[in-house]
Amino acid sequence: MTDAAPTQATFRDVFAVREFRALWFSEILSVAGDRLTLVALTLLVYDRTRSPLLAALAYAAGYLPWMIGGLFLADLADRRPRRSVMITCDVARAVLVAVMILPGMPLVALVALLFAATMFTPLDAAARSAITPDILPGEHYALGVAVGQTTFYTAQVAGAVGGGVAVIVIGARFSLALDAATFVLSALLVGLGSRARPAAARPESGQPSPLARMRDGFRLVFTDRALRTITLLAWLAVFYAIPEGVAAPYAARLGVGPVGTGLVLASAVAATAVFMPLFTRLARPRQRNNLMGPLAVLTCGTLVLTIFRPGLVASLAIFSASAAFGVYQLAANTAFVLRVPNERRSQAFGIASMGVVVGQGMTFLVAGAAAEVISPAAVIAIGGGIGAVVAFALALKWYRVSPPGGRHAARRRVRQATARRPVPPRHHGAVRPARAPRAPSYCPASDSVD
Repeated sequence: MTDAAPTQATFRDVFAVREFRALWFSEILSVAGDRLTLVALTLLVYDRTRSPLLAALAYAAGYLPWMIGGLFLADLADRRPRRSVMITCDVARAVLVAVMILPGMPLVALVALLFAATMFTPLDAAARSAITPDILPGEHYALGVAVGQTTFYTAQVAGAVGGGVAVIVIGARFSLALDAATFVLSALLVGLGSRARPAAARPESGQPSPLARMRDGFRLVFTDRALRTITLLAWLAVFYAIPEGVAAPYAARLGVGPVGTGLVLASAVAATAVFMPLFTRLARPRQRNNLMGPLAVLTCGTLVLTIFRPGLVASLAIFSASAAFGVYQLAANTAFVLRVPNERRSQAFGIASMGVVVGQGMTFLVAGAAAEVISPAAVIAIGGGIGAVVAFALALKWYRVSPPGGRHAARRRVRQATARRPVPPRHHGAVRPARAPRAPSYCPASDSVD
């Protein structure tokens, strides 16, 4: 079995699939809408109170729900039809954001509404991640992930920047109304552009408690050596994202102010947008799998160079290089999907995503506190060094556990996937049903094959 065939897929093939186009555009609206709400509400709170602390608390309210949603809600997308889950999440967020617009709404109620609306985000993200392999089988899935991750980062930046501009031009309340409209449009796109599928998990006779389901989810992800290693490799983002958390003080030390802050933040997004598609197209599935460990070490280790306190141009080059090496996350995503059964896919992705988001929030707090004592450049370098050491240990572990079940079993999975899943036709958007293990139904299996 070789991995020559999977590399024949193109981005044109991916966008030829009508269901993918609908989900892709709806994700742009959802992610941009999340950022728009967060920025608009934070500015609204600050405008009313003139308190940086309260504004920061309002901003934090947009992140904290990821822990609860990722732990207790993500598995709903396994036990319920995933298209219905996505539509429900969009409608719920549209209603909650619309309520924020009501005049005379107390600040506490506004923050509580933001908290409640964000609770649906990890559930929506888990459902989208879990349904994508059914829409894009084979190597098409890897290309779809590259498009999705690039879109995610770009939409986040666009939503944040657009939120600030919208508040200035049309005011916070009209910005929130615009956000509610994006969620409505996203729900329509999902409902009209994707087909109904049954729930992945079969109904259970005795419904386990949320705590029991959470325990089972952690057991699934962390008792399997390969899944545990892949998840921890993905969580390395908490180290190489540190420049985002200290971007403002870092730029201030360089004497470049707000413009420099924007450039620091944009450098990572730009590098990801450029190198993620290139990595997907130029590296074969097996190569992506083999490069995952070294790239993980490099994406953190590159940040150690900031210990030399480079200027703005050199700093941007370092941050861009680190983000470019971070394309290993695509290989981690597809390898993760290969090893998670379809009926547990949403919950597993919810736990993995929760770890990244919550971990980044905690790391930002620690990095910000450390930057009060030592220079931001030193904070980034120390964080990158720690991440590189952890990444090296995980890379060694990955090479020992990457062929779970043996290579013959991996080859068998590839043959079975190929037999069950015809590649969708290029000439029209209808995609044939594909039951594949979450991301990697396509190539992750071949990732383990020599």
